[in-house]
Amino acid sequence: MTIATTNPVTGQVLKTYEPMSDEQLDGAIERTDLAYQQLRGTSLDQRGRWLNAAADLLEAERDEIARLMTTEMGKTFAAAKAEVTKCAAACRFYAAHAAEFLADTPTDAKAVSATRAYVRYQPVGPVLAVMPWNFPLWQVMRFAAPALMAGNTGLLKHASNVPQTALLLEDVFRRAGFPEGAFTTVLVGSDAVEKILRDPRVRAATLTGSEVAGRSIGQIAGRELKKTVLELGGSDPFVVMPSADVELAAEVATTARCQNNGQSCIAAKRFIVHTDVYEAFAEAFAHRMSALRVGDPMDDDTDVGPLATERGRDEVDAQVRDAVDKGATVLCGGEKPAGEGWFYPPTVVTDLDPGMRMWAEEVFGPVAGLYRVSSYDEAVELANGTAFGLGSNAWTRDPQEQERFATDLEAGAVFINGMTTSYPELPFGGVKNSGYGRELSAQGMHEFCNVKTVWVGEGTATAGAGAHAE
Repeated sequence: MTIATTNPVTGQVLKTYEPMSDEQLDGAIERTDLAYQQLRGTSLDQRGRWLNAAADLLEAERDEIARLMTTEMGKTFAAAKAEVTKCAAACRFYAAHAAEFLADTPTDAKAVSATRAYVRYQPVGPVLAVMPWNFPLWQVMRFAAPALMAGNTGLLKHASNVPQTALLLEDVFRRAGFPEGAFTTVLVGSDAVEKILRDPRVRAATLTGSEVAGRSIGQIAGRELKKTVLELGGSDPFVVMPSADVELAAEVATTARCQNNGQSCIAAKRFIVHTDVYEAFAEAFAHRMSALRVGDPMDDDTDVGPLATERGRDEVDAQVRDAVDKGATVLCGGEKPAGEGWFYPPTVVTDLDPGMRMWAEEVFGPVAGLYRVSSYDEAVELANGTAFGLGSNAWTRDPQEQERFATDLEAGAVFINGMTTSYPELPFGGVKNSGYGRELSAQGMHEFCNVKTVWVGEGTATAGAGAHAE
């Protein structure tokens, strides 16, 4: 396993790291466990001060951190700066709302033969986070901010191509004042994940990644009886109906497909358009996609940078080639450029059928599949006809259709007349093969809490065991 920073613009290896030894890994887990014993006893006010201090550091060092992310995985510098800002906002959100989210929740004491009855939320312990490279700061922060505020500690196994970003995260939380070991980065390969998860000091795990990785984590954690949250792949539909503002939908569709160089689980990937507006949308969409500038991600004029890895770029190209060889039509893009760097042009492919890889697989790059449908029912059937169910988009100004899409689309989120994104205020996660559990909002904080029932009786001889017993 190679742990290294490799610039995707040039393919040049800039810095390498030796994986931790077994002894070093054990020491990291021990520090994280000891920090949990300390952190769980601190007040929410104290944790909030530390989390706000982390936000201060992120904001003060935004450009430096963004430059590092761009260097490691190729997102545009503008997008990287926005990611840092979003992470700081998430820290402040949980610092401000943790008291509300973790407050004891009273219930009907009389109904359960108690004088008082309530639910209390308490931390569970060290949580292993196995994170991907595509949003190397944000993917981690949407777990770390609520987990640390709840009193848990974090053990980060980041993707092996973003080691410097992983180490920076540990440094930010340490400098913000959190106890030593409260957030620990371990530089190890994927082969070490099972050992970490089986360690009794680690109490839960969260993973954002592939379906294969999610199944592996889920299986191990199941045998160890440890809670997991899995955010896996997505092949999000973007449905456009006749009442939609077609030009606006095409504009947003371009951003929705090419955000983060097309490497986002919740990027729109399958564009399902009603036949009444299909031609207009296809023309506008292909025009906007072909107009995007591909180039150096540090250049302010660049819209799409390189894909993060050579293997990822080759996989995207293979999926497009498979579709073309089987009869698909390319409206724009579709050719892997020559020269250094792992670039791929914004591409629109139509005339797809179930025999093509693009029909069923997630395409992790700036490639859109375009589909024509003749009715609402056909649109929903095609949108739901995938193993994934992460996000979804529907464009319609018909109130009845809006309500139907909100109910009928099989996904963890439905965005109507807007682009799917994540907010600290809203729960984030999927259904079907896109995983389970939720990040962000109060639900994300509660995922790694002991949701404890507290029942208080009178303490007299007449207060029995209740009407029912298990």
